[in-house]
Amino acid sequence: MQLTVLGCRSGMPADGQASSGYLVETGRTRLLLDCGPGVATALSAVVEPSALDAVVISHLHADHCYDLLPVGKSLLSTVLAFPGGPAARQAELRPVPLFVPEGARELFTRWAALFPVTSMPLLDKAFERAFEVREYRPGDRFDVGDTTVGLHELRHVLPNCGIRVETDAATLAYTGDTGVTDAAVKLAADVDLLLAEATLTEPDQTGHGHLSGGDAGRLAARAGARELMLTHFACVEPSWTRALHQDAASAFDGPIRLARPGERITIGS
Repeated sequence: MQLTVLGCRSGMPADGQASSGYLVETGRTRLLLDCGPGVATALSAVVEPSALDAVVISHLHADHCYDLLPVGKSLLSTVLAFPGGPAARQAELRPVPLFVPEGARELFTRWAALFPVTSMPLLDKAFERAFEVREYRPGDRFDVGDTTVGLHELRHVLPNCGIRVETDAATLAYTGDTGVTDAAVKLAADVDLLLAEATLTEPDQTGHGHLSGGDAGRLAARAGARELMLTHFACVEPSWTRALHQDAASAFDGPIRLARPGERITIGS
C-alpha cells in the first residue's frame, strides 16, 4: 500500500498547499480520501481522475470536499475531448463510486446547480454521471478492489467518520477531523499507519472536535499504531510543526512523520 499526500492544510489552501486530500494505492486499487480545495490540481499531477476506483469523504466541511465538483467536471471533460463528441463516448463513461455521509446527495445537487454550463449540459452532471454517489452510515464496511474500507463515527462538530483501509498486506487509518474519543482507538487499532489530524497546539477546549499533536500521539500509543503521520496543519512554520512533532513524541515512541504535499510513502511490508 502506498500513500500520497495531495494536501494537508486545515481550512483553506495556503502557502501553495492544498487542503485535505490523500491518495491510497495498492496493486489493484486507487482510493482518494477527502477532496478539499486544491486537491483537484494536486491529483491531476499524480494520476488521472478517471483512474480512481473510489472517493471516500470523511465529512462535509469545505476543506474536505470542496474540490469534488472540479474533479467531477474533469471526469466529464474527458468524454467531451474524444473525437466524435460526447455522444460517441458517453456510454463508456465509468462513474467513480463516491462514498459520502447521509444527506450529501441533496447538498451536491444544489451545489452543482450554482455553476451551470449551459453550452455543455453534460458538465452539469458531475454528481449524476461522473460519480456514483453512495451515502454511507457510521459502521458501514465495503470492498473496493483489493481493499476493505470501514467507516468509524468520531467526534466533530459535523458528523465525521474516520476511514480505515485494509488489505492483506497493510492497514491505514485516517481520522478526518475528530476530538478525543475512544472510538478513534478502535479506528486505529494495530494499524501500520495512523494518519491523524493535529490542528491544535493545545487540547481542544471548545468542543469543536480537533486533536493536538499530543492528542494524536496518545491516540497512536493507545491504538498500538506502528507509525504516526500528523496532518491537517493550521500553520507550516517550522517552529509550529516542530512543536507538534515534539508534543506527539512525548506520548508515542514510534516513528512520527509530518505530512508534506507530494510525499509518497509505502505502508506495511
